[in-house]
Amino acid sequence: MTPQLIFRRFTSPTDEGWRETMTLYESAFPAKERRSEEDTVRALSDPEFHAYSVWQEGEFVALLFYWQNENLTYGEFLAVRPELRGQHIGQRIMEWFREQGDLIFEIEPPVDELTCRRRGFYERLGFVTNDYHYIHPSYGTPLAPHPLVLMSRHHPISRERAVELAAYVRERVMRYSHNPNPANPVIE
Repeated sequence: MTPQLIFRRFTSPTDEGWRETMTLYESAFPAKERRSEEDTVRALSDPEFHAYSVWQEGEFVALLFYWQNENLTYGEFLAVRPELRGQHIGQRIMEWFREQGDLIFEIEPPVDELTCRRRGFYERLGFVTNDYHYIHPSYGTPLAPHPLVLMSRHHPISRERAVELAAYVRERVMRYSHNPNPANPVIE
C-alpha cells in the first residue's frame, strides 16, 4: 500500500517543517526564480498564498507553493527532495493538487535533459504547453527577468486567460518580492 501524503499549510515560520522547506526551496530553485525567506514569510499573511510542506510517514518529502482565488489556481513551486525523486511523490502531489482547481503552472523552457524531463512529467499528468512568449520577473536582486513556459491542464489557455495570469503575478504575487513594481510578466 502506498503511504499517505500529509499536506501541512504554513501560517508562520515557526510551524513544523519550515526550516526543511526553506532548505529545499533554496536548493531547488535559482535565486532569480524564488523569493527571499523574508518575502515568503510576508506572503504567508496573504489568504491567496498556499505554502505547504508535504510529509510521508512522518518524514518531510516535498514542498508545494501556489496561489488561488475564485478565478485562478497558479502553481508557483513544487519540489521533491532529490534523494526521493523517482518514487512518484511529485505525481501524487499533483494528483492532489489537480483537485484544487483549473491549474496553470510555469516551468523552465525545455532546453536540456532535466528541463525536458520536467516538461514530460507534467505532460504525463495531462498538462499541455501554451505557446505564449512569457517572461517572468525576478523575485530579488539582481533583477534578471527570465523566460518560462506556461502549462495548463488538458487544453491550452486562451490569450485572455494568459493575460489575466500575467496581471495577477505582476499585481499580487510580486508584492512579496524585492521587485514590487515589475514590468513583467507580460504576454506577447
